[in-house]
Amino acid sequence: MTNTSVQRVVLGEVEVIRVVEWHGPFLPTTGLVPDAPAEVWRDNEDWLAPDHWEPGSDRAVLAVQSWVLRSEGRTVLIDTGVGKGRERPGSPPFHHWRSDLPALLANAGVDPREVDVVVNTHLHVDHVGGNTVAADGEWVPAFPRARYLIPAADDRFFGPDNAYGNGAQADGRAVYEDSVAPVHRAGQAVLWENEYRIDEHLTLEAAPGHTPGSSVLRLASGHDRAVFVGDLLHSPVQLLDPSCNSAACLAPEQAAASRGRVLHRAADERELLVPAHFGGAGAVEVRRGNGGLTLGPWASFGPQ
Repeated sequence: MTNTSVQRVVLGEVEVIRVVEWHGPFLPTTGLVPDAPAEVWRDNEDWLAPDHWEPGSDRAVLAVQSWVLRSEGRTVLIDTGVGKGRERPGSPPFHHWRSDLPALLANAGVDPREVDVVVNTHLHVDHVGGNTVAADGEWVPAFPRARYLIPAADDRFFGPDNAYGNGAQADGRAVYEDSVAPVHRAGQAVLWENEYRIDEHLTLEAAPGHTPGSSVLRLASGHDRAVFVGDLLHSPVQLLDPSCNSAACLAPEQAAASRGRVLHRAADERELLVPAHFGGAGAVEVRRGNGGLTLGPWASFGPQ
């Protein structure tokens, strides 16, 4: 199943635009969140299916999507997806991916030449591919006037000095060389550690574990709060039990600690939780209940 759509909501003084490249069944649940037992999926089928789980195939339903924030007169893009036509033989679902992020953004009224800031929450294959486009036989930044905010810990880990992650990703060298290195060569990369304030409403914070530099972006404007958490979660079942890691978490104990910290804070501060890959409504409020965390209302994004 494929689905390209644009949805919007306004949080305080910040407009949030959701750009969905793809939405459908992806990996088997045991391959995505191996720590989540089968009964958790079955016991919650009434709300997990069909937006987050396909019971017949036992595959998790995910989205590949980006988020655009219009804040203080600037355009901020969170994550750039897989990229178009990339050589990813070690990641079969993403090999020669056909999506075209610049075209999808244009459909949302976002001109790539007007993007001021690109945030890579981390440097996995499905979060940086749209950083660049092909031009005259080489890869160049897709957003020519943007600052690309890249977690320094991930740049060190996945860059050449650490041998492209020492095999942590099958296509690690290709991902870095076609999607990250060109941004450095263009002088548009900004490496940051611990915390980075984008503007009055938007702040990046480190949340390591999934990767060494995994990060979240917090939005606080007026009475509204949201946190864009990248791959801190891949499925809502991880919200029910924050100790459950995805199969792609490089440091499982650290990832679980970051997840628990961010989720409990989201519940306490009524932050809208916005993961990178949730299908359906794409974002949800978090509540405390029954001695742990529960799901609150799902987001209400309006159509383009």
